[in-house]
Amino acid sequence: MHVASMHFVRRAHDKLGDAGLQKNLGTFKTRFVGARARAITELDDFEGTREAAREIRQRALDNLDTYLEMFEKNATANGATVLWAETPADVNRLVLAIAAKHSVRKIIKSKSMVSEESALDHAIEAAGLSVVETDLGEYILQINDYEAPSHIVGPALHKSKEEVSDLFAKRHGTARKTDIGELCMEARQVLRQHYLSADMGVSGGNFFVAETGSVVLVTNEGNATLTTTLPRVHVAISGIEKIVPTMEDVATLMRLLARSATGQSISNYVDILTGVRGAGEFHGAGHMYFILVDAGRTGVLDSDLRAALRCIRCGACMNHCPVYQNIGGHAYGWVYPGPIGSVLTPMYVGLENALPLPHASTLCNQCGVVCPVKIPLPDLLRTLREKQVERGLRPWSERAGFRLWSWVAQRPALYALGTKIAARALRWMGGADGYIRKLPLAEGWTSGRDMRAPPGKTFRELYAQSKRN
Repeated sequence: MHVASMHFVRRAHDKLGDAGLQKNLGTFKTRFVGARARAITELDDFEGTREAAREIRQRALDNLDTYLEMFEKNATANGATVLWAETPADVNRLVLAIAAKHSVRKIIKSKSMVSEESALDHAIEAAGLSVVETDLGEYILQINDYEAPSHIVGPALHKSKEEVSDLFAKRHGTARKTDIGELCMEARQVLRQHYLSADMGVSGGNFFVAETGSVVLVTNEGNATLTTTLPRVHVAISGIEKIVPTMEDVATLMRLLARSATGQSISNYVDILTGVRGAGEFHGAGHMYFILVDAGRTGVLDSDLRAALRCIRCGACMNHCPVYQNIGGHAYGWVYPGPIGSVLTPMYVGLENALPLPHASTLCNQCGVVCPVKIPLPDLLRTLREKQVERGLRPWSERAGFRLWSWVAQRPALYALGTKIAARALRWMGGADGYIRKLPLAEGWTSGRDMRAPPGKTFRELYAQSKRN
């Protein structure tokens, strides 16, 4: 997938000015947030469960080599083939090699964020094969000229019902429908023929279970069940960090995943797939492959940002992020949006290719508070900001300004004098009505708003005055 993260600021401004997007985001802002708040009250000890989930994910990362070997051994014993992809290009190469081996002509896909990293659909089509996304949101984006997903859980969340109605009428050649149930039924009818005629199914993996060699898939539409059991070949693709030690650990994580993502007690469908179809079994793939993907993950594991790999892709951080809520996911310019994307993207594609993202946050810690596996996202964003400074990747004016501030701040008398002058200058700039309309050297604060001028005295002066009174 093309990386456009360096253009975050311009893209964010464009999204803020998009009236249609702002209307669609208005509904999203409250739906998932409110549903999660209600759902977590169903747990007797939400914080205790959250701590247990953190420990499970951290234990898996701390012993990742052991659990990866265990997974490969158990998956192989169940008749599956385990393959390893070092780069996104390797993912595409392996999938196409599997397709060629089994004379595959049509591939259906369940939702897979990792395949977005490698632009797998485009590689499949370039090889002369057909591919159909079966997740409703992903299908909508595919028939809309492969529009990029804007959310981890709801890829087409940025689209309105009316936009989907127009798209279906245009692509399917049917009468325009406005009822959501009718639109879903139309998609079902179109997709059903693909389920029945596909040679291979490709899925992601919410969890790969080391003790059983299984993949766990969590969906609300049932498309993953059909994608992985009807075609004769099933390929499950996931990052190496998605390994979970035991099925009991999966049960703990499942108590948090749907509640954190959409506010459901549990998803409508949970598929646990272990090995190929056995003798006497009536459904399931005859050939099963697992592709475990690195693509920068070992680099993150070996860094001070390794906690980001605990992520279970629930989307809670973006659901609650005031920045994401107002600009949507496309502004972030790569596969993973929101706070977790602002950490992962610089680590996967290079910090120099995603300079604005660590700054695309207010550091309000809403993301850290709601993360079900306790990823300290604001701390990780600050760490990335520090790395930018250490590597000289910030603008020279910014670096010079901070050096000057540091020098002055270490001299209390000079700092006090400077703040007195600044407070009075800003009060004067506010004019008669007390609003600053243009702030030299900091136009970002006043380009879209008027800033209230300070009272003309420093905090110390006001505090001393209050003590005298």
